[in-house]
Amino acid sequence: MRPPRLASVIERRLLVNYRVAPEAVAPLLPAPLRPQLVRGHAVAGICLLRLGSVRPAWAPAAVGLRSENAAHRIAVEWDGPDGVETGVYIPRRDTASLVNRWAGGRVFPGEHGHADFEVRETPDTLRVAYATRDGGTRVEVTAQLADRLEGSGLFADLDEASAFFRAGSKGYSETRSGCALDGMQLATDAWRIEPGRVTSARSSYFDDPDRFPPGSATLDSVLVMRDVPVHWRALPGMPVTAPAGAALRHAA
Repeated sequence: MRPPRLASVIERRLLVNYRVAPEAVAPLLPAPLRPQLVRGHAVAGICLLRLGSVRPAWAPAAVGLRSENAAHRIAVEWDGPDGVETGVYIPRRDTASLVNRWAGGRVFPGEHGHADFEVRETPDTLRVAYATRDGGTRVEVTAQLADRLEGSGLFADLDEASAFFRAGSKGYSETRSGCALDGMQLATDAWRIEPGRVTSARSSYFDDPDRFPPGSATLDSVLVMRDVPVHWRALPGMPVTAPAGAALRHAA
């Protein structure tokens, strides 16, 4: 059965971006994926996402669900039939929603671990923290909205950053089987992104010296999306030709 096309609203999407040494990222990727480089750096990060009105695309928004979600992301490229393609590899997805956890990998692509979220928001400040039930992942980020993107070693300005993330609309997620990656693509005609400034950030993933030796993963920038209507389309699974040397694992 073909997975349904989903509609939703991105109520809040906090993109926390790290500038990473390519040699640190490469062992984390299953073949045929390889790091997508920007100014000689790999790009990785955490997406802290609250979705509202999640529903089949044919259903009215009033019946939709709301959920807090998170994904660790690595920008990647691979050789497609028409040349090099780009997107993101997602070693782990987590959610506070039992519906998402049950349906992910069954009804629609993307297996999810279970996590507890703590969120505080004002018009100018966002704080999102979460911890997975398996104890493997903890994240805490506080960011403020800004007038412009400053201090990034990856992107010259907001327009460049926006174009990069909009082009990376295809996401391929780790699965328990390890034989293939689940694929999902985001589409919207109302793309809007805002610059932010990180006040504090802690990540058990990026702060792990066994995964990223000291100096190999540097917090680069934060971007914010709010109140953006989107559609999600399932993509054919991507066969894994060689497993990653290391990866986050889902909760059992």
